[in-house]
Amino acid sequence: MNDPTGVVFPEVDGRRSTSATGRGIVADALRPVDPVGAAAAQRETNWRSGYLTHFRRLVEAGLTSPQDAVTIADAGLASVHDRMRWRDPDGTECALDAALGGVVGSPADNLVTQSHGGGGEPDTALTVPYRGTRLAGDDLRRRLDTWVDDGVVEPSLREAVGLVLDNPDWLRLEGRTVVVLGAAAEMGPLRSLLRWGATVAAVDLPRPDLWTRVLDDTASSAGRLLVPASPGTSPLAERAGVDLIGGLPTATGWVCGLPGQLVVGNYVYADGATNVRVSTAVDAMTRIVRLARPDTALSFLATPTDVFAVPGEAVDASARSYAQRRTSKVLRGPLRTLSGGRLLRRNYQPGEDPGINDSVVLQQGPNYLLAKRIQRWRATSARARGATVSFKIAPPTRTRSVVKNRALAAAYAGSHRFGVEVFEPGTANTLMAALLVHDLTVGSPRQEHPWQDEAYAAAHGGLWRAAYDPRSALGLAALLGAASARP
Repeated sequence: MNDPTGVVFPEVDGRRSTSATGRGIVADALRPVDPVGAAAAQRETNWRSGYLTHFRRLVEAGLTSPQDAVTIADAGLASVHDRMRWRDPDGTECALDAALGGVVGSPADNLVTQSHGGGGEPDTALTVPYRGTRLAGDDLRRRLDTWVDDGVVEPSLREAVGLVLDNPDWLRLEGRTVVVLGAAAEMGPLRSLLRWGATVAAVDLPRPDLWTRVLDDTASSAGRLLVPASPGTSPLAERAGVDLIGGLPTATGWVCGLPGQLVVGNYVYADGATNVRVSTAVDAMTRIVRLARPDTALSFLATPTDVFAVPGEAVDASARSYAQRRTSKVLRGPLRTLSGGRLLRRNYQPGEDPGINDSVVLQQGPNYLLAKRIQRWRATSARARGATVSFKIAPPTRTRSVVKNRALAAAYAGSHRFGVEVFEPGTANTLMAALLVHDLTVGSPRQEHPWQDEAYAAAHGGLWRAAYDPRSALGLAALLGAASARP
């Protein structure tokens, strides 16, 4: 097997160990604030099964003060950039930052910018697809009320989306160019933004099948799509795209040269260790672009299946649900006894403020969680330095990457029995695009602590306010949903 090139994991004891690298990064992040936790992470002998405790500690250790949370984020990012490497096709390796040293202010090599679409009429009002219809105006407001009442989203989401409803002229994002990294991602805002008339720069892999879909879907859009492409006269789909992992310097130079006030949106995803490599590549690009163009805004979507600090109000709502659910009188006691206390545990201990919600799905693994943590750290670090940052927790969603995992698909199918709503991709990505418009136009309210910034307008699907610890109900949800999840 050929050794990978571009952004790569470092060699540790003669091999590129994702576990050793992940363990080291988490330990480095904890060390300035929690040296005991850092030592525990560094000693972890089975990272693939024992990682969760240490990722949770990253959140808990940052709660002591806002500065501690920023320090953890900065130390974690420094470790990522110190450890990860750049490998040329000839086998030469160097520090990741060294590979990007000449990018600032220089044009992209071997890429041209081609414009696509822009001839359609823009949508002049916010509408959200939901269960076979499109919600607009008062219907959308009522749905937002229902989601809040059911504990599916935080009340601040209703306020933010309501402002966009009141100000539809915001949708065009005049004067901005939104760089969508991971243009074909189901959760990305590309199609919504183009429908509203915005200018979007699309970055994804150079795969003709992928670009054929993207270009066909956006041909009649009102917004302007900017595409990086190799020079030539062949169809655009055959020339479009750039690999962020292997072509990072070229991609970064291209983004630096785009028109308008930039918004760099991170919507990338890959399986396994590649997810860490591409998230690292995007973070390296982000650093360079912000050096070249300091007014650049950043956008991130967080997964709800992570560890978050949550408001005391959510803890109280969970406690009420725990007391009121019918299973508390019929099934909870026997199931907990038979499972040795593993099933249907409380989501929180009463009175926690903030509470710690741990909705990690263990099958997703430590590489997935590290890739998402890099994004959270960059959001925290950039926000602390005055950048405009849109960081939003997206709801559980039936994306292709989820439904191809049969166990997770079954759990999602049965999750409504435990107070969790799973969204369809069209609903989720439109809602998240509306929140991006809000944050870029008026900004997220400045909070006292980074955990509160993360919690603002969160669409967790009910995981934060549900009665039960999500993993203690996941198996039962999968059993109940298995029949409906079958193709």
